[in-house]
Amino acid sequence: MRGKPNWRTSSYTKSDTCVEVADNDPVRVMVRDTKHREQGAMTVRSAPWADFVDHAKGLLL
Repeated sequence: MRGKPNWRTSSYTKSDTCVEVADNDPVRVMVRDTKHREQGAMTVRSAPWADFVDHAKGLLL
């Protein structure tokens, strides 16, 4: 990852029971559990992550 991960949660989040995403790297995205940050993060390539997000947005319509 280039530089420090910029962790954020969804604007829809109303509690700490969600995941955080660091997507400030053009190559990969990191995802971690908000309640268990110390357990590490899952890393996903940026293109498949974008496909996942697009699909999830389609489910909300």
